[in-house]
Order: sequence, then C-alpha cells, then structure tokens
Amino acid sequence: MDKLIYLDNAATTKTAPEVVEAMLPYFTNFFGNPSSIYSFAAESKKAIADAREKIANSLGAKSNEIYFTAGGSESDNWALKATAEAYGNKGKHIITSKIEHHAILHTCEALEKKGYEITYLDVDEYGVVKLEQLKEAIREDTILISIMFANNEIGTIQPIKEIGNIARERGILFHTDAVQAYGHVPINVDEYNIDMLSASGHKLNGPKGIGFMYIRKGVKIRSFVHGGAQERSRRAGTENVTGIVGFGKAVELAFANLEERNKKETQLRDYLIEKIQKEIPYCRLNGHRELRLSNNVNFSFRFIEGESMLIKLDFAGICASSGSACTSGSLDPSHVLLAIGLPHEIAHGSLRITVGYENTMEEMDYVVENLKKIIEDLRNMSPLYEDFIKKQEK
Repeated sequence: MDKLIYLDNAATTKTAPEVVEAMLPYFTNFFGNPSSIYSFAAESKKAIADAREKIANSLGAKSNEIYFTAGGSESDNWALKATAEAYGNKGKHIITSKIEHHAILHTCEALEKKGYEITYLDVDEYGVVKLEQLKEAIREDTILISIMFANNEIGTIQPIKEIGNIARERGILFHTDAVQAYGHVPINVDEYNIDMLSASGHKLNGPKGIGFMYIRKGVKIRSFVHGGAQERSRRAGTENVTGIVGFGKAVELAFANLEERNKKETQLRDYLIEKIQKEIPYCRLNGHRELRLSNNVNFSFRFIEGESMLIKLDFAGICASSGSACTSGSLDPSHVLLAIGLPHEIAHGSLRITVGYENTMEEMDYVVENLKKIIEDLRNMSPLYEDFIKKQEK
C-alpha cells in the first residue's frame, strides 16, 4: 500500500516515540520485579510510583486512589462487579445508559443474571443522557450510576458534572467510563463528584494492555483479581512496569499539549464535517455538533452499506470504522445509532472517522474526494437509491 491515512484513533492510537523511549530501559536495564526487596527492584517500584503520581495529578486525585489494570474493559468490569458485590446488601439496582461501551453493557447483563436490576437510560437524538429520566430512575436500592464521559462512536460528551451532582446528593456511587475522554478533555474528579473512573493507555498514544481505575478513598469495593498484595491488595499480579511507565509518559505528553492538540484536531474535525455536508448529499452527522470530542466525526450515508464503504476506503489507503472496534465483526447495526433514533437501514451506512494530531487538511481533502466517489458508486448499485431518485424526479 503506497498511501496510508490513519483515521481510527478511537480504536487505538500510535504509540508516541517518546513513550517507546521511556519504556525501553524497563525491558532490559531495570527489569526487576517491583515487589522484590533488593535495591535493584527499587527502580521499577519508583517508576510505578512516578507514573501513578502523574496520572493522579492529571485528575486532581491522590496517588493512592489510582490502581493499574490491563485496560479499560477490566476497569469497567471491576467498577460494576465489585460495587455490586460490596454494596449488594444495600441494594441491587444499577443505572447506566443505552449507549455505553459493551464492557459496561455486557457486565450489566452478567449482573442481571445474578439478580441485579439494571435501568438503561434513553438518550436524545444527539446521544445525550436525559437528566430528568435519570432522576426518576433513582430508587432507594440504587447503589451505582455508571455513565460514560464521552461516547466512543459518536463522540458526544455527557453532562458529567450534573450527573455527579445528582449521584452525590442522593448518596449513590458514580462511575464513569472515561476511556475515550481521558487525555482529550480536562477531568477533575472532585469537581465532577466522580467516585470511580476507567481509562486506557492506548487511546492517548500510550501502549496497549495497560489501564487504570480511579477509586475515591472511602469507596469500599473489593479486589477484582485475587493473589498477591500488588496495588495495595486490590489488584493482584506482577505489575506491567513497562506499560505503566509508558502510560505515565503518554499522560505527561497528553496533558502538556492538551490545548494545542485539541485546537488542531477540532480544526480538522470541523473542516471534514463541513466538507462532507457540503459535497455529499443524503448524509447525517451523528452526535452533538458542539458537545463532542475534538477528534470525532460520525456520519450516516443513506442508501449504502457501511462495510462495503470501509473496504473501498481501505483500498484507497484510508483507515476508518463503522463504530466500536470491539464490535467490528458484528453484522448488527450500532446500538448507539439505534439508541439515538436511526432506523436500521440508515444506521448500517455509518462511518466513524477519528483524527489525530498528525493528520493534515490535505488528507481530509483526499478522504472526501475518495468518499464522494465511493458513495456515488455504491448508490448507483442500490435499487433503493434508484427508486428514491425516480420518486424525486416525479
């Protein structure tokens, strides 16, 4: 392939060179197990402490409130399952939304089989949780509210501060899946009344296989992985020192350049949105126009099938997706797009583009140029489009 334009940064990001450089010594020179008592292992232990401090500072949290995990899915599972176990004597009711990542939704399904009741909140046409419905859903036995910070498919940012206030006023724990938002928008756990937060390294130019969970001091959830005394006896297993070091460096870079990166990504995003809307007919922007992640563009194109569009984009050297990378093998339309009210036939023709700081305006022009031709070709093969045009001409 002569040309490669990577536009699927919501699925994963390229590990930054500075991150790789920071990790390398911990594969070879400082490979000691941080739990060992000899001085050689102290370097690994210190590296973990330094990364934990950087992450805590980025959230306005304390170091002892950050627990390293294998990624966002593990953190989400931990938040829900351990809360259900620890607070089950208080109640068995949990509130979430219909557009959560499957790490939340499938965990909720597993809890339902164990006798817990889950309320799945509706969202409006832009993917925003309805706060009045949230208030009405709260019961005496509600033990947890889990709402994602920003949606991984359509980029809509939720009213997290308002949700946190509602949860705090009612004495209910509040967890947010911030996998897409962390490192892209400022988050302060005290300001937003967040009790637990999930994040993942590979979404902000860090390595894969490393994540963390913020657990506010005083939240009495239990260990998720049993074994040794690592992570203050809450998450057993020898620490992924190289991954933790890389995550810490990625966080340092992300927050040092947050404003500058968001500005550039927003310019690319808005340019692409406006160009698609102007040059490609019968399309719909999904998600909130303003309250969305700086790098997210999601469109549905009528009269086409999304998989064919992605294959043809791939032939042109363009990497994009139709939704969450975790469900890319599914033939079902996106649950997120269905939740915002799209019919199946339109939801099937969706495209998610997530830009990165290395992308350029010239690449956006190339994308639209190819996308126009691809959609035109696919529509010309569609009997539905042919019938639609005939009706328009009458």
